This record gives sequence, C-alpha cells and structure tokens, in this order.
Amino acid sequence: MIQIFNAFSLAFRNLFNLKILWILVWPLLVASLFWLIVGVFIWTPSIEWITELIPFTFMENWFDESVLLKITDSIGGILNVIILVILVIVTAMIITALFVMSSLIDFVAKRYYPLLERKNGGSLVGSLIHIISAIIVFIVLLGIALPFWFVGVGILVSFLAAAYLNQRLFSYDALSEHASKEELEILLTTNKLSLWGLGLLTGLVQFIPILNLFAPTLTALAFIHFELARLDNYRRKSSFDSSRE
Repeated sequence: MIQIFNAFSLAFRNLFNLKILWILVWPLLVASLFWLIVGVFIWTPSIEWITELIPFTFMENWFDESVLLKITDSIGGILNVIILVILVIVTAMIITALFVMSSLIDFVAKRYYPLLERKNGGSLVGSLIHIISAIIVFIVLLGIALPFWFVGVGILVSFLAAAYLNQRLFSYDALSEHASKEELEILLTTNKLSLWGLGLLTGLVQFIPILNLFAPTLTALAFIHFELARLDNYRRKSSFDSSRE
C-alpha cells in the first residue's frame, strides 16, 4: 500500500514539470477535438438511444407527455456530456499509452533510476495486445454499466472498468523498456492486488471533475514509478539471493 501511494504522490509532483505539462495537454486537445467533431453528428441520435435504455415508465403517472419528454431529453443530454467526458479521457489515455509513454519513462528513469539497466524485454506486439484487450474489456463493461447508472451499480461497474483499463493499459509499457522478457512475465503475474489497487486509485481520479483532466498523464506516471520501483527491488533481491549462494 505504501508503494502505491508513493508512486501516486511522485506522479502528482511530476505533473508540475514544464515538459510533463506539455505531454499532459496535447493528448487531451487531440482527444477533445476528435470527440467534439464526432459529437456534432451523433449527439441527437445518442440522446434518443440513451433515453430508450432508461426505464421512465414509472414517471408516467406523475407528469404529462410533454413534461416527461423534456425530462427525458434533459437526462439524456446530461448523460451524453458524461459519456463524452469519459470518451475524451479514455482516448487521451490511449494516446498517452501509444505515443508518449517512452518520453515519460525516460523522464522518470533518468531522475529516479539512472542506474537501472534497460533490457528491452517488451515488444510493440505485446504492447498492442495489452492496449487492444484493455479497450475491448473496458467498452464491454461500460456498455453493461450504462443502463444501471441511476441505481448506483452502474457507477461501481464503471469504476472497476476504469481500474482494469488503467492497470492493463500501462503496466506492460511501464516495464517494457527496462525489464527482460523473464522479468516482465514474473512482475506482471505477481502482486496483482497492488496493480489493481493502483488502478483503482488512478481510476478514482477519472471520476473527479477537473482532476480527471490530469488523469491520463498522472496514471501513466504513477504506473511507471510503481513498476520501475518493483523492478529495481526485484533485481536487488535477486542479486542479494545470488550472492548468498
């Protein structure tokens, strides 16, 4: 637990570096522009689709048809905005994972782990497998959660989906440049509870207004700090065990 909060606090402090600020901004700008353009074409159809998913029949005895239509349109519009924000944040996270992870890894490694050897055990194929599988599972979970947001269960499922996305999206790439293939396999299959813990903590940030704008870069930095610390500790322990034999 201490390692999780240590990684998160270091990542938060790194956000105020000028180089990191630019890395934080441009994925958000690209993601926002993309979804604003898409939103122009799908805004009205998506409101109609959302209102069809939510059972409003229990309100029919309280309001006439015109008032009920306004209520459903308003709720559909609010949900549209929420979904749009989620899509922007998730798209920015994907852009971060695909295009800026290497820069963030260099930033953290040079300042905190300058002696940590790079063994380049990861691969582009491995990274894409993790990213694609993370996106697919996240979309499925979010689709399941959407109709249940008004009863609380949907928000919980959405939170768990964000946690899964975070740890699946960034844990592999955070290690890929420094760990060997063997180290990657060991570290990604052990201490899963801590990976989920960091995923939940960073996932919480995605649901807090204003702070969620920092979520993509903050999450990437937190996993880089966490995984490089784990790798460094693993190598120190392995070296110590070897010296005792």
